[in-house]
Amino acid sequence: MADQQTPPAGPDLSKGIPLSKFAGETLLGHVGNDEVVLVRSGSEIFAIGAHCSHYHGPLAEGLVTGEGIRCPWHHACFDLRTGEATRAPALNPIAVWKVEQEDDRIFVREKREQPRPQAKPATDVLGQIVIVGGGAAGFAAAEMLRRQDYRGSIVMLSNEAAAPVDRPNLSKDYLAGSAPEDWLPLRPDDFYAEAKIDLRLNTEVTSIDINARHVVTAGGETIPYDRLLLATGAEPVRLPIPGVDQPHVHVLRSLADSRAIIALADGAQRAAVIGASFIGLEAAASLRARNVEVHVVGLEQRPMERVLGPELGDFVRALHEEHGVIFHLGDTVTAIDGKRAMLKSGGAIEADIVVVGVGVRPRLGLAEKAGLAIDRGVAVDAYLETSVPGIYAAGDIARWPDPHSRGNIRVEHWVVAERQGQTAARNMLGQREPFDAVPFFWSQHYDVPINYAGHAEKWDEITVDGNIAGRDCLLQYKRNGRVLAVASIYRDVASLKAEVAMEKAMLL
Repeated sequence: MADQQTPPAGPDLSKGIPLSKFAGETLLGHVGNDEVVLVRSGSEIFAIGAHCSHYHGPLAEGLVTGEGIRCPWHHACFDLRTGEATRAPALNPIAVWKVEQEDDRIFVREKREQPRPQAKPATDVLGQIVIVGGGAAGFAAAEMLRRQDYRGSIVMLSNEAAAPVDRPNLSKDYLAGSAPEDWLPLRPDDFYAEAKIDLRLNTEVTSIDINARHVVTAGGETIPYDRLLLATGAEPVRLPIPGVDQPHVHVLRSLADSRAIIALADGAQRAAVIGASFIGLEAAASLRARNVEVHVVGLEQRPMERVLGPELGDFVRALHEEHGVIFHLGDTVTAIDGKRAMLKSGGAIEADIVVVGVGVRPRLGLAEKAGLAIDRGVAVDAYLETSVPGIYAAGDIARWPDPHSRGNIRVEHWVVAERQGQTAARNMLGQREPFDAVPFFWSQHYDVPINYAGHAEKWDEITVDGNIAGRDCLLQYKRNGRVLAVASIYRDVASLKAEVAMEKAMLL
């Protein structure tokens, strides 16, 4: 007997539905085997593919904002008319369908040819754009330059061994064994040649000559630029203790790092994770998924308290303990003697794997050497341009004037880096677009996602709506009555609405 496929959810839109059955903003249906979402925006009705092109999030559960829709999972945004992914982390468009109205019925029968992205004409910008960095910001900039129909040369210089990958996955699903490696590349290898992006891997840039307008590589090559984007990212902090150079001790930043930890996890009995923040605890959860016993050592008294506050920090600890993680908080590792991680408090942890996740440092050396203004990061203006005209910075190194927190901030989030790369690309083409996106990141712990929108380095009040222990909550981080950030668990639409509210507050 042939396998029976589960029919797509919702009504068959090709047969039409009465307008009276489409009362809300979105309605999930299907055309043949394709899931399609009807979206009402003002007086217009659109039909789009049902799933976000990032991690397949359900767009029917998202938030409609003007002529866009935002994914409930990781806040990507799509244009309802063209399907274009207008805001990272999604980079690929979604399908758009033709909507027909006959009397009081709506019909969706045929998919439209994917419209071209809405690109503003570049203002006499040709020449060569050089991008230093092969991470989120660098890739997003190169991709956006071509999406905006830039026809000049793009040279992308990366010190990584692999083409740009989806770095958040390295500590989450890929490390846990639930995502195959072929999901990791942000684009197939042939994309770069087809898009005429000259991607050079294993290439270290050693200096910038701001007068001659060229960069110099470690191999001695001189590469001229008309505009330059610095997206050098951050590097993991390496503990200055004996034994960290052993083959079973790893940081977690690159694809090579993640591969090495996975190779060690096969057959390992115990791991020591040094650091109780996001990378450390995501690595802990992923190693537990591989049935490795995990001990987490951290200086803090509560994991993640500095970012998420005490109550959510206690919840995160309890969640990991439910899954068998053993914490050693208020402690640190002073040496790694063979496979013994020696604790400052006395005693040791026998570990087949040691993962060091104690933070990262922005790679500022290139910018400092070139004489760019530095302020605990590369100082940029609202358009992400540095103190030297024609040189831009984006991602983990950039400190920019944030209109929501009303201060100059630097954050180390993947989505921020991607969005800054996209904005920098448009500004290198003369569009003069301020970077005003509300920072966003997500962290995954077993089956519990934590979404965070905004930026709150300090707060004087945390309000909790819902139940943290019940995994249904929205926390607001306030200072002087202003909401600076929100964290949520399974409150996706509330998180999106809070993000929109923060965007609107910038205009006041």
